[in-house]
Amino acid sequence: MPHWDEAERWLIALRNRELGGRGLRRAVEHYGGIEALFEAAAAGDSALPAACRHSLLHPPPEVLAADLEWLATEHHHLIVFTDPAYPPQLAECPGAPAALFVAGDPGILFTAQIAIVGSRNASAGGVAHARRFARELAAGGMTITSGLAAGIDAAAHDAALDAGGWTIAVLGTGADRVYPARHLELARRIVQHGALVSELPLGAPPLAGHFPARNRIISGLSLAVVVVEAGIKSGSLITARHAAEQGREVFAVPGSIDHALAKGCHQLIRDGAHLAGDSAAVLAGVADQAGHLAGQLRARLEAMDNTPPPAGGRAAAGGRHDDPEYRRLWAALGPDPAPLDELAGRSGLTVAALSSMLLILELEGRVVHLPGGLWQRAPGT
Repeated sequence: MPHWDEAERWLIALRNRELGGRGLRRAVEHYGGIEALFEAAAAGDSALPAACRHSLLHPPPEVLAADLEWLATEHHHLIVFTDPAYPPQLAECPGAPAALFVAGDPGILFTAQIAIVGSRNASAGGVAHARRFARELAAGGMTITSGLAAGIDAAAHDAALDAGGWTIAVLGTGADRVYPARHLELARRIVQHGALVSELPLGAPPLAGHFPARNRIISGLSLAVVVVEAGIKSGSLITARHAAEQGREVFAVPGSIDHALAKGCHQLIRDGAHLAGDSAAVLAGVADQAGHLAGQLRARLEAMDNTPPPAGGRAAAGGRHDDPEYRRLWAALGPDPAPLDELAGRSGLTVAALSSMLLILELEGRVVHLPGGLWQRAPGT
């Protein structure tokens, strides 16, 4: 067996059609790791079909080389489910992907997210609603997650970026492709201020079956899903169903009873979704989930930094951990409000890291998040 490193083994395995994404995850868990899976294939383990073993041990060299070239490019990442960098809110979902290809900042996947989805053929009013919710939720510190589709998705991504926030696009193609092609410039902006995410192998085309599957990732990454304009057979209702099954909150924006694209939202409300009257209702509705996410973030940040929290709890410097990064953040904060980019410049920390740390400190009552995306120390701290 060739001496592939871990990344190479994952790239090879993720293209194994016999295993598929869910089968690969089960196989890695069964054998105790990706290296053990390849060792089993090399040993001729009969539990692995012959075609599967052959595919693992004899990958097309030109395909592997192209995948490695993509991965070696700046801002390109592969995050596997065994990695502490795998987003915790997605990890807890049944059927979570074995791995995620990410173009952009993978730390953004750790932030508190609200999904905004809806019709590709949205009305002018629907687009305006999507933009307003995205803008206000981004100003409230939420990352906006959607699917890069035409209509509501694109409006939500664009408005979040215009508001100076972050946004994540979950793709129905490989992470190296943009669909629809007219969203190429939008995708470039997302890479700079968020992330493009896909579970599909690089180069995967926009097949119809890819999009319903990617919807479970949109909802799984998010604390809640807001549906803006959806017909009765809309794919957005699939996202809403995944959200409900994953324990996420579902919000629907009502519309005219005569508007066909309001019928799906009205059906969701009849089935128990929250009526999304404004962004404040959405933020209030995810408070409990945000607390749960904060706990997951603590565990993941500790695992990634390999720095256990001090026995006494909060650090004297004001952060939760007595470590250099929290001390730098606390020193960067002051009595006067400051935006994230300014805090990043003062502290030397990435925006994604700051977002996760500030969420934890806000839930602990140590910092205050103000309108306009501004942060400051809480009074008396």
